[in-house]
Amino acid sequence: MTESRTYAETEFLDLVSYTTHGELLDSVSDYWQNCRGFALATLNLDHIVKMRHMPEFFEAYKAHTHVVADGNPIVWLSRIAGRPIELMPGSDLILPLSKLAAEQNVPIALLGATKETLNLAADHLEQAYPGLRVVARIAPPFGFDPAGDDAASQLRTIRASGAKLCFLALGAPKQELLAARGLELAPECGFVSIGAGLDFISGRQSRAPRWVRMLALEWLWRALGNPSRLAARYGRCILILPGLFWQALKLRYLRN
Repeated sequence: MTESRTYAETEFLDLVSYTTHGELLDSVSDYWQNCRGFALATLNLDHIVKMRHMPEFFEAYKAHTHVVADGNPIVWLSRIAGRPIELMPGSDLILPLSKLAAEQNVPIALLGATKETLNLAADHLEQAYPGLRVVARIAPPFGFDPAGDDAASQLRTIRASGAKLCFLALGAPKQELLAARGLELAPECGFVSIGAGLDFISGRQSRAPRWVRMLALEWLWRALGNPSRLAARYGRCILILPGLFWQALKLRYLRN
């Protein structure tokens, strides 16, 4: 527990391994061409809060081959630390990765959400990118355990389907824990954690308007839409910001 807390407070920015969209897409393409699987996580403040108290979540993050910044605070803190990075929320990665998969004839899988959401999202993606093949659609039951036998069975199903890209829409930390496990049980598939991304793609859930996102206020828009669920979460994130700010300054000093 202590080791995880120390890491998350002093070196969490080093978890980000890809800093630009172009760099990320080039790497994914390279992994596919070499028949290698990968796991992609999107770091945000909520994940850092969770990692401070969940060693298994931290270990899952360390196992990921690709980590990008999800949330403007991570981008801002990284700039303070002397390492400029681009914002890459999981929801924003679905379309470019699906487009790349269609261009390279890479079959994909969807895991998470509900069966109806999966079907709507799959139909949307296949229509948007002719040639894209969604070869597996898996809606886990309520109470899904990423470390359980059902999860292992679903990962084997994904492997048998031939999918080389799987979007995981389970929420943190379940999706990241499953992605890390997928590296072992479906080693030729790339797992990408996207949170509510499939709900947005399917139209079952509305995302903040573009102008709200451009003002870096999506968190506020979401909180106002569901205060009972998100107020406490965002409160915990705000509480860790001062410490993270000072740690970013220290990292900048060390890099200089």
